[in-house]
Amino acid sequence: MSVTVRVPAKVNVRLAVGAARPDGFHDLANVFLAVSLFDEVTATPADELTVTCAGPDAGQVPLDRTNLAARAAEILAARAGIAPDVHLHIEKNIPVAGGMAGGSADGAAALLACDTLWGLGTARDELLDICAELGSDVPFSLVGGAALGTGRGELLTPVAAGAFHWVFAVADGGLSTPAVFREFDRLTAGTEIPEPEAPPALLAALASGDPDALAPVLANDLQRAALSLRPALARTLAAGAEAGALASLVSGSGPTTAFLVRDEEAAANVAAALEASGTCRTTRVASSPSPGATVLRRS
Repeated sequence: MSVTVRVPAKVNVRLAVGAARPDGFHDLANVFLAVSLFDEVTATPADELTVTCAGPDAGQVPLDRTNLAARAAEILAARAGIAPDVHLHIEKNIPVAGGMAGGSADGAAALLACDTLWGLGTARDELLDICAELGSDVPFSLVGGAALGTGRGELLTPVAAGAFHWVFAVADGGLSTPAVFREFDRLTAGTEIPEPEAPPALLAALASGDPDALAPVLANDLQRAALSLRPALARTLAAGAEAGALASLVSGSGPTTAFLVRDEEAAANVAAALEASGTCRTTRVASSPSPGATVLRRS
């Protein structure tokens, strides 16, 4: 038997970052939106835990126990008192180290795939607890849709979201999330950092499904740090705006950049202009919201 789970990428329509905590993390007000770019993870019985990967940038994906998919299998098996004897195959479509939670998505997908394969029937709250142990973005990858993440992003409250259209510009290479947070700390040293919050105007615009209302309230407190580490991203953001995007921002910790557009036709036009601009490696068109980790098939 094998189990295949599909899991979405995310964009942060509001990422408010507080000051560094004593544990090194930052309190966040992180408004997640799942988008229609997906990875698939297939779990198959094996003699030992192994990971393989195929798809764009698969060569950048670690195949050892540092991969969140492998860690998810290990933690779930340990809690169940069984050996993590499973082969995990990742069909990679979400940009790697791109600020769209691709690694987190794979962790959530592997967790659900293994739970289903092993017939454990683990309670949803326990799965979310394991997700939070794996990383701040992993719980949202399991849940999908739209949610406000507080704490370090792992404490989720569902929020309403209408339908939106996006273009994502994929940069060459990745950006380390810890490095971007360190740069945020450096850039904000000596300043007073307000408590992070999700503005009511943003939540209302998100619920409305009106891109003209959402565009002016999109914001990412990590964008300045990402641009400091990767100045070329400013040219990508400018190219998208010139092509007619309603709003542009760095996705999460970057370096993928996100462009809110009015409809599918606008998405195609903006994507073509971005690729012609030479400011990105490729583009992806997507819509939102999308469901979280979902079992596609058992075979």
